[in-house]
Formats: sequence, C-alpha cells, structure tokens
Amino acid sequence: MTLDRILQSQGFGTRRYCGDLIAAGLVEVNGELCEDPRAQFEVDGLRLMVDGEEWVACTKAYLVLNKPAGYECSQRPRHHPSVYNLLPVPLRQREVQAVGRLDHDTTGLLLLTDDGQFIHAQTSPKRKVPKVYEVTTAEPVTQEQVDALLTGVKLDDEPAPIAAEGCEITGERSLRLTLLQGKYHQVKRMVVAAGNHVNALHRSAIGGLKLDPALPEGEWRWLTAEDLAALTSKD
Repeated sequence: MTLDRILQSQGFGTRRYCGDLIAAGLVEVNGELCEDPRAQFEVDGLRLMVDGEEWVACTKAYLVLNKPAGYECSQRPRHHPSVYNLLPVPLRQREVQAVGRLDHDTTGLLLLTDDGQFIHAQTSPKRKVPKVYEVTTAEPVTQEQVDALLTGVKLDDEPAPIAAEGCEITGERSLRLTLLQGKYHQVKRMVVAAGNHVNALHRSAIGGLKLDPALPEGEWRWLTAEDLAALTSKD
C-alpha cells in the first residue's frame, strides 16, 4: 500500500493531508525519513513517526483499555465524558468501537476494535464468552446469595431464571461473578435479585484474557497475538 494511503488508514487524516505530511518531511518509516507519498510498504508492523508521534501500523486495530469510572461507552454521551476521549486521535478517526459496553460507573477490562467481525464474534450470545466481574456489595455476602446466583435468579424482563456460570465469595462484602450473557445491567440486577446491592463493579477478565495489572486506569495498549488467542480460551 502507498504511504499516503497507509497514513489515511491509520486515522491521520485525508489522503491529501497525509500526502502533504509526507512531502513536508514529517514522516519517518522504520526510522528513516520518507518524502514520497507513493512509496509502498506492507502495513502490519510498520513503524511510523508522524509529525513527532510514534505509531505502529496495523490493518485492524485491537486494543484493551482499563476503563475508569465516570466514562460512558458511547460516541454521543449524555451525562459523562466518552470513553473514546481516552484514545489518541488516530484511533478515534478510524472509529474503533467498544466490544460491548460497561456502565459509566463500572471499571476494568474493555476491548475496542474497528473489526466488525471481531465485535460480532465476541458479543454473539451463541459463543457464550465468559466475563468475570469483581463485585463490591452494600451488605455482607452470604452463602445463600451465592447459591441463588449459581442456581438462577428471576429478572423482571426475562422469562426464565438467569444463573451465573461461577460465583465465589472474595471478602465480607465482595464476590467474583462469572457470566456468559451480556444483558442490560445484568450484574447489578442479579445481585439485587439475590438480596444484596452493588456498590462497585470491576470487569477483570474476558475469556482467558485477564486485565493486565500493569496497565494504569484510563490507559490502553494494543492486544498481542497471545491476548487474542486468550480471548478464545475459557480457562
């Protein structure tokens, strides 16, 4: 692909604007200055320096964000800032989307991509991708509540009881809940139906991918090949 098209595909602007950046001597490719917009390169793994900004090119973007509280997973937020404001401009320009949503007050692991097939595969109910949540409750957790969550609780708009795939007490007022569904406010509603309330909610894992403890809240990183493989694992 020509260099101007590569920059355009990465979200750096229109093809003409990207061509102007290149012609102005503001683009380095793999550590070397390139002033030819028509120079051709393989996209994936290409190391770019665009007007002082380092970038690794990729045909499709796959990333993980450690979502902080107080952000909405929406391009048009109503009451809180958009989680997309935490991403650099090139990623926002190429319109990466959250893979499922977390409530504004829920923290933790959030996947984002511009690959529609990946979004469908990860969110399809047929795949039953396990998602793990760390729940802080308003009242002490009882074994009866855990048993209810594992057996199934009735939600107002569901014809049959909904059961957690896994549930364990992790503290006096905390538990770890694993779900295979992704229904609206599901964790909060299930905990209420079991006889408690959620004070704080944090997603710690999707499939076999755990949130990296070294990733600061509000920061993002690219998913590695190992990360993508872990998403298909249920261990």
